[in-house]
Amino acid sequence: MESHFTSEFFAGNRRRLKELFTGTAPIIMTANGLTQRGGDSSYGFAQDASFWYLTGLDEPDLVLVMDRDREYLIAPELSDYQRAFDGAAPAETLARRSGITKIYDHKEGWQQLGGRVKKVKHVATLAPPPAYVEQYGLYTNPARAALVAELKTYNAELQLLDLGSHVARLRMVKQPAELAAIQAAIDITIASLKDAFRPAKRGKYAAEYELEAEIGYGFRKRGAAGHAFAPIVAGGERACTLHNVANDAPLSADELIVVDVGAEADHYAADITRTISLAPPSRRQQAVYAAVLEAQEYAMGLLKPGVLMRQYEHQVELFLGEKLRELGLIKSITHEKVRHYCPHATSHFLGLNVHDVGDYDRPLEPGVVLTVEPGIYIPEESLGVRIEDDVLVTDQGVENLSRRLPRELS
Repeated sequence: MESHFTSEFFAGNRRRLKELFTGTAPIIMTANGLTQRGGDSSYGFAQDASFWYLTGLDEPDLVLVMDRDREYLIAPELSDYQRAFDGAAPAETLARRSGITKIYDHKEGWQQLGGRVKKVKHVATLAPPPAYVEQYGLYTNPARAALVAELKTYNAELQLLDLGSHVARLRMVKQPAELAAIQAAIDITIASLKDAFRPAKRGKYAAEYELEAEIGYGFRKRGAAGHAFAPIVAGGERACTLHNVANDAPLSADELIVVDVGAEADHYAADITRTISLAPPSRRQQAVYAAVLEAQEYAMGLLKPGVLMRQYEHQVELFLGEKLRELGLIKSITHEKVRHYCPHATSHFLGLNVHDVGDYDRPLEPGVVLTVEPGIYIPEESLGVRIEDDVLVTDQGVENLSRRLPRELS
């Protein structure tokens, strides 16, 4: 797939970050590093999204320096093993892609940077995350922490200025090239789902992984890098576990199936959910589905420039509460009762990451891309329904970027 991005895009992002930061401290960013899968093999490399946003580079362990009117990259020090098995990107390739013409090898680059760090009180960077995030049960990439540790070997008193809010603000509003990449990912996802959901194919799926495989094949043959996140194909009660990614259970004709997937195209993600049935749905299944669809339409009607996400989420929660009461699931609407059946937020930012960075306390503005994905999950009835589309905030409201994928329960 031809890229939507040129070196001017990345140079413009660096310039806008410096303008937004306004400080005089050197800006220093690191790429992600490889992480071990087992023995001498690594997991597939995934670049730090903000580093890619500023450079367009997919190589591990690079360091970006923006210091006053200077920009340069520091290449990692590679072992003979790495050179033989993994290779190294030529400096000319890095320069052409990023628009950064000065590229130092590891030794010379750190001589330059170390000498500068010794003379300053502050550097601006992206703060390292905790090594382990308890809420998600995830170990994080150690590259940012390693960068800070290396900087402090040159200046133990060095203080860090976190650029996280600045980068989130920039990435929150998409530029035309980003919107084109997101739309490409969405179009691939739609085409693949339409194909996978065809009646002639639908009756042949005996297990969740068969449907998952058909969708993944569709992504790759249409030019996507693959899945933007672990795909979810979950039938019946399994759909009530929101991130049920095992996809290893047999499919039953009397169950609804939640399919939550998105292609990755040119580094940008789609995120679309449809709930389908392999046989005519029951009246109860249709009623729950209709309630979720109404909630999605209501949510889309609320979104426009100036809306605060937290207020929007509260309004959608109250609407879902009304639907739950109509379905006989609750008698009174409270936060706890609604969240028992609707445990997740309705919207999140979408972009380089499927759950992209953004400021949830900042009013929406044109150019923001969001998901709209209400859901109702009833474990005691082995029934889960989620409907998700990707929308662009415009001057007037929102444009549904995934509207070409039907939302009727079939």
